[in-house]
Amino acid sequence: MSLDLQNSEVSFALHAVCAAGKLAETIQTNMTVTGVEKKDLSPVTIADFSCQAIVAKAMNTELKGAVLVGEEDSGLLQEDGQAEVMKLVTEYVQHVYPDATPDAVCHWIDTGNAQSCERFWTLDPIDGTKGYLRGEQYAVALALIENGQVILGALACPNLGLDASPGVAEEGTVLIAQRGKGCWRGLMSNPEQLEQVHVSDCSEIEKARLLRSVESGHTNTGTMGEIVTALNIEADPVCLDSQAKYAVLACGGGEALLRLLSASRPDYREMIWDQAAGSIVIEEAGGRITDLSGKALDFGQGTTLANNRGVCASNGLVHDALLKALAEHA
Repeated sequence: MSLDLQNSEVSFALHAVCAAGKLAETIQTNMTVTGVEKKDLSPVTIADFSCQAIVAKAMNTELKGAVLVGEEDSGLLQEDGQAEVMKLVTEYVQHVYPDATPDAVCHWIDTGNAQSCERFWTLDPIDGTKGYLRGEQYAVALALIENGQVILGALACPNLGLDASPGVAEEGTVLIAQRGKGCWRGLMSNPEQLEQVHVSDCSEIEKARLLRSVESGHTNTGTMGEIVTALNIEADPVCLDSQAKYAVLACGGGEALLRLLSASRPDYREMIWDQAAGSIVIEEAGGRITDLSGKALDFGQGTTLANNRGVCASNGLVHDALLKALAEHA
């Protein structure tokens, strides 16, 4: 079992997320990170648009006819009063494509406005807005979906080290997983030098390390506490933002991850770009991922996981214990 780096889709995914991750780092370094909201002129706004543009441009060039369902569209950039945002986005895209113009950038971004279909790619250009603004964990997440199942996924995590530690690293990590070919990890600076990774072999739920979001608003903290108590989990949680959590789980740096329904949004359904790449990374590393009821994630229902409630991911060995607790408390 080995990843085929000569495969055009594998090569594209690997290099596209690394290029976007490096550009996101440049933007983060050059702009003042202040914690402003995503809708304002902020590093994450510029990075979202810039990274989607360069991934879409690369896709247009390397994978003729490929379909992209992305998180962003260029509407905001073309509104009155957004000239400065448009200027900055264009300038950053020119770091990768020197001949880029504002019109070309908008066109590339809007390549991601396609509808989901039998076979398509989905992109979250900056997953982990608050982590990015704090200078902590975030990810560029890209996945290929076929007939409702993720068959290829890549995560570039610029602030995550090879040891799966959530501390800010000097060199970022990239993970790529292909259905039936395992999960592989390397440095963003040398993405073709890869090693296979596996989830941890911890089977005792009491010792399971929960991967949790830094932002409390991303889950139901009350229910989470009930589950931790019910399972007698003693290990300290590992807190970080974005699908970098999925990367850490795949590399053995934790055993469990729950996306519970917030009490303020009980009908919320996950967006596909928030879960697709991370889901296959976990599965191909030997883990398991379902919704809170134990159902397989269905990526064939448009831009949301409309048939699923939340997410339960694990190393596989503690999954049944998690689902039992979820049935009783969530």
